[in-house]
Amino acid sequence: MDILHLVDRLEELFNESRALPFTHSVVVNEDRMLDLIDQMRVSIPEEIKKAQQLLAQRERILAQAQEEANRTLALAREKSEQLVARDSIVAEAKARAEQIVQQAHVDIGGTRREADEYVLETLTRLEAEMERLLTQVRNGIRTLQIDKQIPEKTQE
Repeated sequence: MDILHLVDRLEELFNESRALPFTHSVVVNEDRMLDLIDQMRVSIPEEIKKAQQLLAQRERILAQAQEEANRTLALAREKSEQLVARDSIVAEAKARAEQIVQQAHVDIGGTRREADEYVLETLTRLEAEMERLLTQVRNGIRTLQIDKQIPEKTQE
């Protein structure tokens, strides 16, 4: 189940809860709250798996970029060797081969930066969402603990 959907359900449960007069506390259905927390415990590892998949995808992209760069370098060397064989165009061949090598390095750098930015952005969003969820869960727990303490104090 999508973690954001669970957060929405948790917020809905909070909004449906009965407010205690003259306090900032509410009475929450314990079974529903615990059920949502259990579902979140199951769902969060899925979100982490997705993040790990993104990291694996980044590694594949980097490997493909490296492989492509190696092919480009091999082609550049091959072309350079062919051109060197011709005395009249030796200088032009070396310059063109160098351009191909430089372009391959630029392409690798650009692909790597894009992959890193994508993964960083996705992980940052996931971290922020997880922090927000953790704060909400802690607030819910704190509220339940306060609600539990209030009846105990009134009995004394």
